[in-house]
Amino acid sequence: MPNFNIPTIPNQIFILILVLIVCIVIIIVVVQWRKVAQSKNDILMLEKEIELKKMAMVEKDLESKRLMDTPIPLPKEQQESLSAIRKSTTQVRSEVGFLHSEINERLARLEAQTEQRKLEKMLKEIEAKEEKLRRSK
Repeated sequence: MPNFNIPTIPNQIFILILVLIVCIVIIIVVVQWRKVAQSKNDILMLEKEIELKKMAMVEKDLESKRLMDTPIPLPKEQQESLSAIRKSTTQVRSEVGFLHSEINERLARLEAQTEQRKLEKMLKEIEAKEEKLRRSK
């Protein structure tokens, strides 16, 4: 009789376990590889979005510079309204400046009066102490 190697059941289970482990490793490698590829695609998309946003910002900047360089003539009513607003703003600023200087002046006067009262009180105290010293001599 020929000698045939017939795998035994434990050998078959061992081979089956090895095949399962190899399959799981292959699946994990494939999944990780796909994640890396997807991440690279996401990074490329984000870089393109950033480039587009930069271009949009430059376009907006150029547009705003162009608008500032070429002033738009306003209708006469709006020009008059704008000059009236500027005039009233100037008046308000001058009034605020005047009031601010007046407040500072009054504050300085108040501080001077307070200082004078303190000095007068000290003078009276010193004179009283001098008088007391003269009497005690």
